[in-house]
Amino acid sequence: MNPGSMGPHSGGRPGTWKVAGGRTLRASAPFGVMGIVNLTPDSFYDGGCHADAVAGLAHALQLRDDGADVLDIGAESSRPGAAPLTPEEEMRRLLPVLAGLKREASGTCLSVDTYHADTAAAVLAQGVEIINDISACRFDPALLDVLVEYKPGYVLMHSQGRPEVMQRAPQYADVRREVREFFEREMARLVRAGLPEDRIVLDPGIGFGKTLEHNLTLLAHPEDWLELGRPVLMGLSMKSFFGGLLGLAAAERGIVTQVATARLWERGVFWHRVHDVAATRRTLRLLAALEAH
Repeated sequence: MNPGSMGPHSGGRPGTWKVAGGRTLRASAPFGVMGIVNLTPDSFYDGGCHADAVAGLAHALQLRDDGADVLDIGAESSRPGAAPLTPEEEMRRLLPVLAGLKREASGTCLSVDTYHADTAAAVLAQGVEIINDISACRFDPALLDVLVEYKPGYVLMHSQGRPEVMQRAPQYADVRREVREFFEREMARLVRAGLPEDRIVLDPGIGFGKTLEHNLTLLAHPEDWLELGRPVLMGLSMKSFFGGLLGLAAAERGIVTQVATARLWERGVFWHRVHDVAATRRTLRLLAALEAH
């Protein structure tokens, strides 16, 4: 496919991301915003701030009110060096917040960040519509069976290794080619297994088994994945490569996150997974208004 034929903000046919139940997920603007809800004590940016059920639910509702199209809820940190959780502990953190959202935010599209098959099955049974998986079904192969059974929206992310080891000298012969080939190979595997292609969005995994140079190379060439015809979800909010490039602490990365998000939207990336939903919506509304005139 010729990337120029898709339009500057198509994100690979953004209107065709279908989620659980076959519902088409439609954003409320010419961009989509996924709000990050970390129920973790150790995430790199806001770990511990919303770790109990009451605080986690309150934060999720605030992001909903700020305009998140999707709430992405995670109970296990995937920062470099993070230790894994058992599915039981993961569900202990997730289920009370999901129950609260079902009660107080009916109709909100919910995503859960997990690679555990048992967790995915439990939350999908509770009405979650998207599974955001850092592993491409490699850490727990039974997850593929759950995806085929429930057919949720699915975030296919590229990573090189588990979080506890992924930043130990990652290497690529050609990072652009290898990430693209990964998407082509893994999408084909998912579709052969029975997950419809229209459920899949692509995430290049910024910071997941990649050096600063790898991250910058990938961010400079989103056309590599947009050409594959699926929406792209970009997760670069507040990440450490901003620190490596600009010497910024995590709390100082808000403005540069907005600059990078704006640039990527201009290049055709439709979905953005962010901590600050309100600021992201302001940034992208401004760009959309300027483009319209």
